[in-house]
Amino acid sequence: MEDKESGPVSLKVASKDQTTEVFIMKSWKKVVGAVCMTTLVAAAVAGCGKSGGKSGGGDTIKVGALFELTGNVANYGTSTLNGFKMAVDEVNAKGGVNGKKIEVVQADNKSEPSESGNAATKLVTQDKVVAVVGPATSGSVAAAEPILTANKTPLIAPCATAPAITLGKDGKAKPYVFRACFIDPYQGKIMAEFAAKDLKLKKIAILNDSSSDYSKGLAEVFEKTFTENGGQIVAKEAFLSKDVDFKAALTKLKAANPDALYIPGYYEEVSKIIKQAREVGITTPLLGSDGWDSPKLVEIAGKESTDKTYFTSAYTAQDKDPGVQKFINSYKEKYGKVPDVFALQGYNAGLVLFHALEETKGEGGTKLAEAIAKTKDLQVANGKFSYDEHHNPITTALILELKDGVQTLVKKING
Repeated sequence: MEDKESGPVSLKVASKDQTTEVFIMKSWKKVVGAVCMTTLVAAAVAGCGKSGGKSGGGDTIKVGALFELTGNVANYGTSTLNGFKMAVDEVNAKGGVNGKKIEVVQADNKSEPSESGNAATKLVTQDKVVAVVGPATSGSVAAAEPILTANKTPLIAPCATAPAITLGKDGKAKPYVFRACFIDPYQGKIMAEFAAKDLKLKKIAILNDSSSDYSKGLAEVFEKTFTENGGQIVAKEAFLSKDVDFKAALTKLKAANPDALYIPGYYEEVSKIIKQAREVGITTPLLGSDGWDSPKLVEIAGKESTDKTYFTSAYTAQDKDPGVQKFINSYKEKYGKVPDVFALQGYNAGLVLFHALEETKGEGGTKLAEAIAKTKDLQVANGKFSYDEHHNPITTALILELKDGVQTLVKKING
């Protein structure tokens, strides 16, 4: 994205053949229309909004919270927003930032990328926010990014793991886009290494969502890493988002006699896949990604079905780290339930933003983006937090196992 006050703005989406990451999103079929539309209006918004650099009027600093609060992945968005709002309450209880309270302006993208573009436009042109936290999913981040970048409004995506959202075509970081979670190549790699080295698996079958860049990208990285470690992918099948019957694909995979299945995806479909896998007689371990991390997965799949399942995440309530336990206790006191990983990432995103706002004395725009990029060894809920040159955090990843429906920490990998 051109870093100009006004004028034409072009969206820069990284392509697969770049070498700065293991992979970059291969296609954006679900979001390309929304991204193109928001790109076309970004220049006009930049000309009339001029939100970048302002610190908020009166005694408050306005910050946007753009999340999936209704729709297919509302569970992610709601949890992430809850974590972020807890960080807001904590900083405001201490007097705010530079003597000003943080005022949150909420926006619901309805789990639709096109709505993210509309909401981003309102946040910068009408609400005059200095920064935006969210959305939760990569497609919605991609749709909101052109508007926010055109207005020099930093965005911190708490849990959007697709590498392309922070990278331009030149492989360098987009100046106003950051994330608070690990990226897909990292989690795909560590799960493949865990399967080969820790579980000693030799043959794995893959079932992925062919309509999801998240799922396809993870499957690609997993296959590459697993084969590099001496393993073999013996079968591959695909499904589509919102499918409900997976038995035909599972039966084909079972016939290949794999040692395990790798199923990168989101809990809505994965919970049904796990249940049906056990119903067709697949008793081998099932491996997955951070999109599994929801209480609803066990609720839908059933406790018995989720035994011998492993997935990557950034957090578990079983982690005895004092910072993690403090976060859990505060969240339980505020919301009456144990937080999930999305709540933690929303909380961490808030801490990163408020630390940077302290550095700029509440000023937004380019100064705020530069301050966020310089974040180093900041204490967040689950450890130290720093940014690399691609605006990805250097942080912790976990391998979790479900036993009788309860998460168990198997392995902790420091970034």
